[in-house]
Amino acid sequence: MIQNITNVRGIKVWGAHTGVKSMRRDLALMYSEVPAKVSATFTQNLVVAEPIKLSRKHLEENNNMAQVIVVNSGNANACTGEQGRDAAEAMAKATAEEFGVDVKSVLVASTGIIGKPFPTEEVVQGIRDNAKNITENSRAGSFAANAILTTDTFAKEGYVDFDIDGNTIKIGGIAKGSGMIHPNMGTMLAFIFTDINIDQKLLDRAFKEAVNNSFNMITVDGDTSTNDMACIMANGMADNEEITKASDPHYKLFKEKLFEILVHLAKLIISDGEGASKFIEYRLNGARTIEDARQIVRTVSGSSLVKTAMFGRDPNWGRILAAMGRSGVEFNPDKVDLWIGNEKDSVLMLEKGRPVEIDVQLIKRVLKDSNLVIEIKLYEGRASAVGWGADLTTDYVMFNSMYTT
Repeated sequence: MIQNITNVRGIKVWGAHTGVKSMRRDLALMYSEVPAKVSATFTQNLVVAEPIKLSRKHLEENNNMAQVIVVNSGNANACTGEQGRDAAEAMAKATAEEFGVDVKSVLVASTGIIGKPFPTEEVVQGIRDNAKNITENSRAGSFAANAILTTDTFAKEGYVDFDIDGNTIKIGGIAKGSGMIHPNMGTMLAFIFTDINIDQKLLDRAFKEAVNNSFNMITVDGDTSTNDMACIMANGMADNEEITKASDPHYKLFKEKLFEILVHLAKLIISDGEGASKFIEYRLNGARTIEDARQIVRTVSGSSLVKTAMFGRDPNWGRILAAMGRSGVEFNPDKVDLWIGNEKDSVLMLEKGRPVEIDVQLIKRVLKDSNLVIEIKLYEGRASAVGWGADLTTDYVMFNSMYTT
């Protein structure tokens, strides 16, 4: 049996086709049988989609509690003004009525083309027609995962479980993302569900830390969306004793498993990057602080010159070093070691800031791999970071030059 978000106690979902998209499912409904604690991160783009504004408002007014998430794909409901605002509210109202909950218990998300009038009637009717279909059947979890996709080529799902004093704690998640990926908060769309019983402040602390080191460490094209949203709902139905202290070993285990599933989903997004031919992992060690390490990794992974070099199988370490130098982080360029490789072979390109004679045939073989590793070592401290990115290909340019036409 497939394990996904429907394995989490009390979670029922559905994914439907309403006609907004011609061929694919375009509406996801995700419901918790009891009100759930929520932690969420949203886009930091100044241009914000109407569903994001509404979801922020509902969480603030409802003490970070929610019970239903409704998501449409095919239209981002961004830059749509009053019509879009009314549409997001109509989605929340219809969902609340169908599930018999307060409207403030509904979170709304949208994804798709920016600036198009929102098809309110079709989406609202879709909500009313499909609310009765929610189920804990695992196929419904996959339906929901498919319903939130836009340019993605496959659904992104994850599931983990672990034990706390004889209680099995379950965490399931779905995500979407392929292009417009360079998050600075949560990212794209990601919805995580768990039945753990945990204090709200600790849930928030664990989720935001996990987001920072997973979703916030990926990039496809350097663009942060207007609709980025990542959230976790914890309904407490596992009946474990509530976790209330950060020093509790169970909290540390929860953080570890939460990080595991978020990294899994983040990697799936990169592996589905628009037009991408390579999945690249960036590892940095020896920075002064974690913030420094993360900043360098994000700058290098986001460099168009680095990404195009990897696409062209060009071992151009100079581009990597140059990107590091403009990251805003202080380090000694004469004390940098740099390797380019894959999981099998690693070629030392730079040692203590000086180029190393390399085996040309070996590096050519390495760069043919679709999974690459760029490893950097500084001698400034002990902090480290890991990030993930894609190459920048001609297919990406062609796809995005004709996206709305």
